[in-house]
Order: sequence, then structure tokens, then C-alpha cells
Amino acid sequence: MTVIGVITRGKYGHRLIETVREHSDFSIVTADLPEFVPVFIEEPDEFLETLNFDKRVFSAEIIITYSLHPDLTSAIAKLAAEAGVRSLIVPGGPSRSSVPELKKISEVSGMDIEVDEICCSLEPNAFNRPFAELFGSPILKVKTKDGKIADVKVIKGAPCGSTWYMAKEIVGMTVKDAPPKAGLLIQHYPCRATRGDVGGIHESGDLHKQAFIKALENEE
Repeated sequence: MTVIGVITRGKYGHRLIETVREHSDFSIVTADLPEFVPVFIEEPDEFLETLNFDKRVFSAEIIITYSLHPDLTSAIAKLAAEAGVRSLIVPGGPSRSSVPELKKISEVSGMDIEVDEICCSLEPNAFNRPFAELFGSPILKVKTKDGKIADVKVIKGAPCGSTWYMAKEIVGMTVKDAPPKAGLLIQHYPCRATRGDVGGIHESGDLHKQAFIKALENEE
């Protein structure tokens, strides 16, 4: 059985745990970080020790860390590499991570590290399978009847659970209005991706809109 490790911080990571438990048979191990931490942590390894951070999470093959802090994420990456973790997935984007440091750790250890602004853009590779075959960039199967959406099956969905929420809420919508509505439903979930003019929540919505268009085109 595949073991997935999830490192939570405050509210972040708990919806992923719920989604993985509901939509897969993966075993999950977790470790928690406090919501409020210093902006700069001079000795992150020692800081983790003072928290009684549960290092059993590093028994997982694939780890998703919501540490959301450059110093903590780098320290966690080092520990994961030392433990032989195959893949480390870092949501939150480059602004929450020290990408050059993570790249260096990956090159030295051979552990795959992927930094994504949004988890619904995750694509499978040789390291993050089978997690990324079930969770990440959405893949849908759609059935229509009399010009309306009759059923939506999620083949692969966002780890936060938004894809399954959208699939349920969009049934009954007209085929014409469904793709843009799919994107809006993701944002109403609510999506916790960053707000702004580009990227973040807008990218999440567009990924689901395009997935819905593709599913309609491929309807049997």
C-alpha cells in the first residue's frame, strides 16, 4: 500500500487529508506545524525539534508539505531526503519556498521536489505516482441528456476536494453554460489559492473549465 505523508500548518492540509481518505486507499501519516511561526528562523532544524515535530511522517514514500515557510520547507526537504522519501510536493508556490535551496537538495539526494502554486496543476511523473494519477490536474468524464449535464465522474481531481464538489453541483446545468460554471464553482468552494489578477484562483478555475470542455468533447 502506498503511504502518503502530509505536513499540515494551521488550516492548510486538512482538506487534502480528508480528500485522500475519501477517494483513495492510500495510507496516510501526518505531522503538524503551528499556524504562527517567526518570519525568519535562523536554525530551522532546532526549531522543529522544539516543536516535537513528528518525524514518523518521513516513513511515507510521497510527502505533501504545507509548511508554507522557506526556512521550514528547506529543513523538511533535507529530513525527507535523508529518510529516502521519493517525492516531496510543496504547495504554495515559489513565494513560500526557497526554490534554489530545494533544487540543490533534489540534485544531491535524487529526491523529486515539485513546487506548485496550486495543487490542481500537479502532473504525474516517475516519482510522484500513484498519488498524482488520482490527485492534481483534473480529468473528468461527463454525460449529457437533453442538452444538460446528467452526470460527472471525477477521474482525477484537486487534492483539496474542489473537483468533486463541482462535479456534484453542476449536474442539471445546460451544456452551454457548464464549462464556465465549472470554473466558478471551484472558486466558490472556496479555493484557497492566491487572489489577484492572474494565476492562483484564476488558474484553478481555468484548469477545471478546460477539463470540462475536454470531457464534453470526449463524451461517448
